[in-house]
Amino acid sequence: MKAYLILEDGHVFVGEHFGAEKEVISEFVFNTSMTGYLEVLTDPSYAGQSVVMTYPLIGNYGVALDDQESCRPFVEGFVVNELARLGSNFRKDMDLQDYLLQHDIPGIQGVDTRSITKLIRNEGCMNGMITTHDYGDLTEVLARIRAFKVSGVVAATTCKQAYTLGQGGSKRVALYDFGAKRNIARELVKRGCEVTVYPAFTPAATILEGHYDGIMLSNGPGDPEECESIIAEMKVLMQSGIPIFAICLGHQLMALAHGFTTKKMVYGHHGANHPVKDLTTGRVYISTQNHNFMVEQASLDPEVAKPWFINVNDGTLEGLTYVKEKICTVQFHPEASAGPLDTGYLFDTFIAMMGGEANA
Repeated sequence: MKAYLILEDGHVFVGEHFGAEKEVISEFVFNTSMTGYLEVLTDPSYAGQSVVMTYPLIGNYGVALDDQESCRPFVEGFVVNELARLGSNFRKDMDLQDYLLQHDIPGIQGVDTRSITKLIRNEGCMNGMITTHDYGDLTEVLARIRAFKVSGVVAATTCKQAYTLGQGGSKRVALYDFGAKRNIARELVKRGCEVTVYPAFTPAATILEGHYDGIMLSNGPGDPEECESIIAEMKVLMQSGIPIFAICLGHQLMALAHGFTTKKMVYGHHGANHPVKDLTTGRVYISTQNHNFMVEQASLDPEVAKPWFINVNDGTLEGLTYVKEKICTVQFHPEASAGPLDTGYLFDTFIAMMGGEANA
């Protein structure tokens, strides 16, 4: 069956349908990872977005459900150059086609993903539609596509009630779930922590009443400035004296709580091959990233926070250390299970902030 990818600038790409037979409008981004497509699909940070994979063959090792980063995929649509006809892996539970069909996610293959990526890179992230309907006149369709806005996605991805992992650990950590990837909690538990995961809109008072050794702020989707009520709670927590470590959206929310500013990037960072430089050591690490927004370095107050990491490719801010508080934050994903493991040591840094020793 034919499928069509219609971008808000009027470009139309014709390919083959796979996954669910469903029409969706979303924001389109590209991801440069060569592997880890299941982790991409199940990263809640992609809520409201469709993903264009730059690697040409996707699905070749099928789907191993143990590798999911959340309870289900959160992408709106999936765009690939070629879908593998048969996934081959001794851990495979199902093929990618069946997985997307099961979760009602449409895909399109056989399109020029290189051309689509260049469009997004040059013109910026844009809205688009995946459909199996052959629209003749695009006037009404383009109006609908351009009117779409990603919103309310933190509420859509966070857990509904608190739960605990790693009971009896030596350090007790409260993890705010803004759309958290499972591997954040796994990395903490592996290091001997008891982790209680809380919904995104949990009041700071609830966390303080728990007398935790540390607080972790997770990754998540959407515009950080939309999370006004969460930012208000972060202002309370940052004054508590409890060690705080934040990742991705958590990094942005903590910056906003301190009065710094964020802005939307042209096409964001999405992939498993982004070099970041630790300004304290001069060492460069390869990181996994997934974000469309960033903290503006020009907005920093040097008496409050200092740059910790920068992106080697474009010089954007990738991490902060707060001068007078036990708070460290990074824009990238040190918990990346399908990507590079270079920055996993940052979980040890957090353990040390809490006065403990990692058991990983």
